Amino acid sequence: MPRDPLIGLVGKPSAGKSSTLNSLTDATSKVGNFPFTTIDPQRAIGYLQIDCACARFGLQERCKPNYGSCVNGRRSVPIELLDVAGLVPGAHEGKGLGNKFLDDLRHADALIHVVDVSGTTDAEGKNTRGYDPSADIAWLRSEIVAWIRGNLMDKWGSIKRRHIAVKATAVETLQNQFSGYGSTSAVVARTLDRLGLKEPLEEWSDGTIDKVVNAFTDEKFPTVIALNKIDHPDADKNIAKIAKMQDPNTIVLCSAVSEIFLRKLAKQGYIHYSEGSEFVDTREDLIADGDPEGGGLKELDEKNRNRIENLKDMVLYRFGSTGVNQVLSKAAEILGLTPVFPVRNTTTFSSGASDSKAVFRDCVLVKKGSTVADVGKKVMGDAPIAYIEGVGSTRVAEDQIVSVGKNDILSFKIGRA
Repeated sequence: MPRDPLIGLVGKPSAGKSSTLNSLTDATSKVGNFPFTTIDPQRAIGYLQIDCACARFGLQERCKPNYGSCVNGRRSVPIELLDVAGLVPGAHEGKGLGNKFLDDLRHADALIHVVDVSGTTDAEGKNTRGYDPSADIAWLRSEIVAWIRGNLMDKWGSIKRRHIAVKATAVETLQNQFSGYGSTSAVVARTLDRLGLKEPLEEWSDGTIDKVVNAFTDEKFPTVIALNKIDHPDADKNIAKIAKMQDPNTIVLCSAVSEIFLRKLAKQGYIHYSEGSEFVDTREDLIADGDPEGGGLKELDEKNRNRIENLKDMVLYRFGSTGVNQVLSKAAEILGLTPVFPVRNTTTFSSGASDSKAVFRDCVLVKKGSTVADVGKKVMGDAPIAYIEGVGSTRVAEDQIVSVGKNDILSFKIGRA
């Protein structure tokens, strides 16, 4: 199954980007047969938590994903992550690994900006105290905008002349310039629709070009702001400041190191912990609850016992979780991703051999507004499709929109080319 879209992780040195990436891709608690996989040094597979279609039909026990896992109707769907390295102020001028950073960035459909909300690292990731992390958010965006605007303005004269000569639309001309950022005509069209510009492209002022570049940046690189290290004493004041400056729907509070620590202890048999949960049970907790065997857990030493208690107080009870799972969920939300379940039989929901009892083996993520035909292209490629069935073997038109609970379980029937 295809695993796009691609989510890019960005962040200055020491912001916790590596910890966040590791916590998103750690599959130690997965029961499916899709282990943590590094595609190359910069790409890896994370797991997006969704409600699986199996729960709608009471088929949780028979749901056996080919990739990821499904536990009691809660499914972990693989999604590709990109570690975008080299973020420092002046990247658009080639500072640090600036050119490579921007080249990698253009492949991403959305960004997760990991910000050290403790204020204990400066703009270059060096140890300090009292740094304002809101500055990091501002200059990441300014770097991207400056990069795109600089490239556009370098050729603006010739762009205008060609635009007039070939009588192109604004969408066509801008797409020719923005295709190098992984853009599509639809992205450019949404950018211009958002602005509602009246004047023709050849008459755009510098101010109008600035508006276009900013709107395009928002459209092409929607960004989740992952405020990391929330358990630090200085984090609260910085969180409050950033919350006033940014759209709260783009912010996630997280502690990547806490998530990694909890998963490690769970894997080693010291605690019961489900990723993304606010609850942690130790051997002592379970004995106190009446289980004389303590759930079969090992006994924690005093150091780790104290660390668990502090983590509960500073992170889990205060914020409801470590926030790591919510980071990917928020990225999926801003992209408007919809899970779709391709099956062979839309009555039994099987996908493999006719005698197999396993259901909903596959799941793909598609952008909001995708049609049944879009899903068919993504799943079947260029294979000729005779017709498409939905639940109960009913025919589904190709122009139907897919959404959760509607046209999201599909069977593609092969026809002749």
